[in-house]
Amino acid sequence: MKVRKGLKYLAAMVMAALICLCTMVIMDGYHMYQDAVAQVSLEEKVASIRSKENYTTFDELPEIYVDAVLSVEDHRFYNHPGIDMIAIGRAVFNDIRAGAFVEGGSTVTQQLAKNMYFTQEKELQRKVAEVFVAFDLERNYSKNEILELYVNTIYYGNGYYCVKDASEGYFGKAPNDMTDYESTLLAGIPNAPSKYAPTVSPELAQKRQEQVLARLVKCGYFTEERALETLAAGNVL
Repeated sequence: MKVRKGLKYLAAMVMAALICLCTMVIMDGYHMYQDAVAQVSLEEKVASIRSKENYTTFDELPEIYVDAVLSVEDHRFYNHPGIDMIAIGRAVFNDIRAGAFVEGGSTVTQQLAKNMYFTQEKELQRKVAEVFVAFDLERNYSKNEILELYVNTIYYGNGYYCVKDASEGYFGKAPNDMTDYESTLLAGIPNAPSKYAPTVSPELAQKRQEQVLARLVKCGYFTEERALETLAAGNVL
C-alpha cells in the first residue's frame, strides 16, 4: 500500500514538474514573440518583403507550383488556423522516438513566421514564439497572401532567396512561365537547398522531385500518368 501511494505521489510530482516546465517554455516563447514584434511590427515586415524588386504575387505563380509546394510542405494549409495539430503530434512522436529533433511539423505559416523574425535553430521557446506570429499572420492576411509571402522569403539554394530569383536563375524564365517539370523541381529544393539544388547535385534534385510528384499523386493533384510524363519531360530538356 505504501509503495502504491509512493508511486502515485511520484507520478503527481513528475506531472506537476512537466506542467511547470511547459508553462515556463510557453511564457518565454510569448515574451520572445512580444519582443520581436515590438522591434519591428508585422505590418512593417510584410511591407519590407513586398517592396523587394523581384517580389512575385500569388497570381503570377503557376497552379502546379502552388499545388506542389503545398503537397510537400503543408497539404492541410487551407484548413488549419496557422498550426497543424496532426502534423505536430506526428513530429513530437517521431522526435521522442529518435531522441532528437528529426521532424518539425511546421506549417507554411509557421515557416513564414520563422523566416520573418527568428533563427533556424530548433529551440522550444522559438517554436512557441513562431506559433504566436503564425496566429497574427492568419488573423491579418488571407491564405493566398501568406503563401505569396512564403515563396518570396524561402531559400532555394545557389543564392536565391525568392521564387522569381530561383526560376530565373535555374530556368531563365519568370515563375508564371515555368513548366510542370520546372515547377515540381523547384518546389522540392527548399527542403534542403544544399542537397537538392540542381547546381549542387542533379541526381539528388531529381530524387527529391520524384518525392514531390509522389506527394502530388497522393494528395489528388496528379494522376500517376501525369507524374510520369512530368518526370520524363526532363529527359528532353
